[in-house]
Amino acid sequence: MTSAEKRKITIVYCLLIVLMIFLFMLSISTGSVMVPFSRVASVLIKGTGDNDTVMIIKMIRLPRTVLALVSGGALALAGYLLQTFFRNPIAGPYVMGISSGARMMVAVMTIIVLSRGGGVSSIQMVVVSFAGALLSTVVILLLSTRIKSMSVLLVAGIMISYICTAVTDFIVNVAGDSSVVNMHGWSQGSFSGTSEQEAAFAAVFILIVSMIVWAVSKPIGAYRNGEVYAKSVGVNVRALQISIILLSSLLSGIVTAFAGPVSFVGIAVPFIVRKLMTDRRPVIMMPAVFLTGASYTMAADLAARMLLSPTELSLSTVTAFAGVPIVLIMLAGGRFERKC
Repeated sequence: MTSAEKRKITIVYCLLIVLMIFLFMLSISTGSVMVPFSRVASVLIKGTGDNDTVMIIKMIRLPRTVLALVSGGALALAGYLLQTFFRNPIAGPYVMGISSGARMMVAVMTIIVLSRGGGVSSIQMVVVSFAGALLSTVVILLLSTRIKSMSVLLVAGIMISYICTAVTDFIVNVAGDSSVVNMHGWSQGSFSGTSEQEAAFAAVFILIVSMIVWAVSKPIGAYRNGEVYAKSVGVNVRALQISIILLSSLLSGIVTAFAGPVSFVGIAVPFIVRKLMTDRRPVIMMPAVFLTGASYTMAADLAARMLLSPTELSLSTVTAFAGVPIVLIMLAGGRFERKC
């Protein structure tokens, strides 16, 4: 890597960090009650301020913003892993039906538990969501043994997404009224109503998994050059493939458990980062993908809250508006069948 390339990568990282911090502060300060940046910083750093401001920031906006930040990073990283595995830039948790599978399983469990008057813990949500994401991924893998065209395989993933969505909608519609009220906002994708405990749990879990992903960036880099090359440098390809599937499913499942299905983040963000970076080694790309995904989702959540205030749009509506044009640019650029 030349000094010019290093300088460019450093500049890109600095800009991504500044953008993420700015959007983080903007998201916390913006709402029906505007809070100046200085007051937000005072509450976050010193814990000082009037009771109403502290409550608004710490109880409502901070948990929501933290969940948006880590969820965006997780979805973007999951998309990058799936694109690496399937060698196609159009692969992503939402398009491949992975998020929909997680959504279906969480909906089933939640409505069953609510109908019996019980409660659902964060651990239960993550486990069930991960199981649903993994189930969809396994189906895609089984289909990939029979379907050699990546374009057709992606269509199969979309069909799985439709099936899971139909099952989820059916379950929600036949459930009791109280269950529907609890499920409606979540099923459309939303960070609204996030508690401090949920945000903290999701943040810790996602950061741990993300660090594990970054730790295997070197063998993933070898895998991107082909299975033969990866084997020649000592990579256990089968174990790596299983790890990629498990990690991408886990990241997608965690986000879906707390925020519902969120579309296009996993496709759009890796594409944006590939355009920004001259060095596309996973060890360089992965942190940038996480930071960009965090900013992307925080901006989308802010737009969902404020565009039609006091009415709130679903998160997937906003991410689709931003993500679909990027996908169309990818298709028009002839990148659909190229290796990531």
